[in-house]
Amino acid sequence: MSRRRLVRLALTTVAAVVVVALVAVMVTAVIVVRRPLPEVSGEQQLPGLDAEVTVTRDDRGVPTITATTAQDLFRAQGYVAAQDRFFEMDYRRHVTSGRLSELVGENPDALAADKVIRTFGWRRVAEQEWGLLEQSTRDALQAYADGVNAYLDGRDPGAIAVEYSVLGVRLNVSAPAAWDPIDSLAWLKAMAWDLRGNYDAELERAASFSTIGDVARVDELFPAYPQDLNLPILTAADLPATAAQQASASTTPLDLDSADLQAAMTSAAAALDAVPHLMGDGEGVGSNSWVVSGALTESGKPLLANDPHLGISAPGIWEQIGLRCDEVSAQCPYDVTGFAFAGMPGVVIGHNASLAWGLTNLGADVTDFFLERVDEDTTRRDGAESPITERVEVIHVNGGDDVELTVRESVHGPLVSEVLDLEGVGTAPVPEDAPGRRFEVALGWTALQPGRTMDAVLAMNVAEDAADIQAAAALFDVPSQNIVFATTDGHIGYQAPGRIPVRANVAGGPVPSDGTWPRPGWDSRYEWQGFVDAAAMPRALDPVEGFIVTANQAVTPAGVGPFLTDDWDYGYRAQRIRELLTDAVSDGKVGVADMGRIQVDKHSPYADVLVPVLLSLDIDDSFYDDGQELLRTWDRVQSVDSAAAAYFAAVWADILASAFADDLPDGYGPSGGSRWLEVVRRLVDEPASPWWDDKSTPGVVEGRDEVLTRAMVAARRELTAALGREATDWRWGQLHPAAPEHPVLGGTSLPGVVRNLVNPDPVAVGGGSSIVDATAWNASSGSFAVTAAPSMRMVVDLGDLDASTWVTLTGASGHPASVHYADQLGPWSRGETFPWPFTQAATEADARDRLTFTP
Repeated sequence: MSRRRLVRLALTTVAAVVVVALVAVMVTAVIVVRRPLPEVSGEQQLPGLDAEVTVTRDDRGVPTITATTAQDLFRAQGYVAAQDRFFEMDYRRHVTSGRLSELVGENPDALAADKVIRTFGWRRVAEQEWGLLEQSTRDALQAYADGVNAYLDGRDPGAIAVEYSVLGVRLNVSAPAAWDPIDSLAWLKAMAWDLRGNYDAELERAASFSTIGDVARVDELFPAYPQDLNLPILTAADLPATAAQQASASTTPLDLDSADLQAAMTSAAAALDAVPHLMGDGEGVGSNSWVVSGALTESGKPLLANDPHLGISAPGIWEQIGLRCDEVSAQCPYDVTGFAFAGMPGVVIGHNASLAWGLTNLGADVTDFFLERVDEDTTRRDGAESPITERVEVIHVNGGDDVELTVRESVHGPLVSEVLDLEGVGTAPVPEDAPGRRFEVALGWTALQPGRTMDAVLAMNVAEDAADIQAAAALFDVPSQNIVFATTDGHIGYQAPGRIPVRANVAGGPVPSDGTWPRPGWDSRYEWQGFVDAAAMPRALDPVEGFIVTANQAVTPAGVGPFLTDDWDYGYRAQRIRELLTDAVSDGKVGVADMGRIQVDKHSPYADVLVPVLLSLDIDDSFYDDGQELLRTWDRVQSVDSAAAAYFAAVWADILASAFADDLPDGYGPSGGSRWLEVVRRLVDEPASPWWDDKSTPGVVEGRDEVLTRAMVAARRELTAALGREATDWRWGQLHPAAPEHPVLGGTSLPGVVRNLVNPDPVAVGGGSSIVDATAWNASSGSFAVTAAPSMRMVVDLGDLDASTWVTLTGASGHPASVHYADQLGPWSRGETFPWPFTQAATEADARDRLTFTP
């Protein structure tokens, strides 16, 4: 199911005006486009400093900041972030505060996004978090904001970012508002939203029921995690002996087929779909991370690898940076390097002098949809009335009229099904014998409660051992992540953080109570019963096996540990990494190069399941069997130049369309991710299963072999039209480009001269969904283009931190005119990485530019 939606600036009606204006602009293009580029050498004053701060940059423009105090360090980080990426920061804060219409003007997508995010109240929650944070964290946030504002002071918009010049063609673009520390905290809500867990699956179950009409058949499309095939992150032996699994409810008949309830669910889905995905969306969003004990490595010290799989954008999601206190002390404890978010102090993933850490999305179920029976300003709960609270939000529209929005919340959360007016979709009365006048849908989500994730981020920056990681994880409320870590003194470990709801096992209830289906808000037995104790969250230190692999698979064996979710990635990436590590160890000790090779492995588990069956079928026609012939000698690797890989991908998409798309509602076609691989793996041995029947051919009942043969024939036709008659000339990379787009100016409604400025040239890549080199694509979209990918790759050598390597998706700069806007995209696409110096001597030797900030 693809629900990806980026807000674009709609300029269709004024395209001619823009083109004319741009012709004039081209005369002074060098000035307009290059004007925002920052000074990266020399000396500049930075108000509020206690002492001088130095910023060195390497050949790729990556900064390392060295300061005497923590406040100076974060003030300089804010200034440098604003130098490099302020428009990205400004766009993010407009999104997270529900003020996108103020930035891009009258645009239906922007207004819908504002309405939904105001309904969520992301910024309101961030404001509540301020008082919960440690004073040192508040000081860091304020210093960062002061640095940003020092950069903005006295600069007009065109001197800050070229995007403001383009927007100013038709909008009133005034000087950006001062940066507020709450702007940084609100970004964490967007991060949590895109990594929130199973809400897509919960919606999809309900929607699928509307066309399938049978709970058991719907459950077949959401099979249990295959623990006999793909191992979880931890074994029972790795976990504390006291851990106990929360009982999960058995499936009971579900009454979701009423038109009124389905209408409410459709409205809720449309509202949630309106939220821009700042980090990525869909089954391709995940990550790989693993850590190897020094007993198995060349250096005798641990190695750690991480590559988060997120959406592709220009500029990329991450900001590479080093943050160093001149003398590390209790007052200035930072000596850390890694990947940060522009707009937030500190480093999110990376290493310090003692410890390295990586993150992957745990995928815990932290959202629930509560079906509410609403009667004007109340909902029904255990037969009594429960009040709905209201507040009014005013959305300012640049160049248009203000829009008033009434936000309503039940005890379970905001009523998301009321937010948008959908043509042809509305809520209908509930049955006469049911309390309440109509159904609505409320969103329960742990991130709508204030937390201390910002404390956790900065605590991880200075962590030295497993105890420090466990303490930081207890503060890491949302999003729930898998943390792997390694220390320079030889330890490796795993820790699961996150605020995870505890759900009661409701016997005999109208729906399952394990969080996989929408819950009846009128029945208090379905209320959350608190949250899993942080001390009970899964963790491990120095497992006997000698390595730990996390790739969004199940965390623990079934029945062990606290209940986290039933909707995992199905573990094919994780298992492949385990196999490759085992092979590397059997051949000798593991090194940094071995870790890098594993990160770009392109072996297809889909091919392992399907190719033997495809080759067993007969295609009589000599033209149509050309594609099948490619598979006979294929190594099952989705390499960029493989003809067989291109053909197999087309076959896979056609199989899913024939077998499943006809059973599912519009907008919920099979995406082709790991869940669909597991569904097909189980069906391959059931050639007469009714799932194989294509309902678009009435009167004909197809079986497995007919569907697979027809898919091979169709794929031959499709690729002949797309890539040419000679099958051996096809290339997977021709079908599978990674094309980062600017979130505001990158869409097709903009003139080509603007798109060409802000969108890097697409690059052909290998890999695919549920492959270790996870360049995901959506099989139901009609396109093979990359939708999510490794947003960065890093390998940390705890034996020699200067021997570590890294690369990011695009580049260090957010300015399209900068040589560092996309200078890493080509190397990234080829699986290359760069040296990652850490020590002072190494970063000094690598420095190309030096900027000194003076008080």
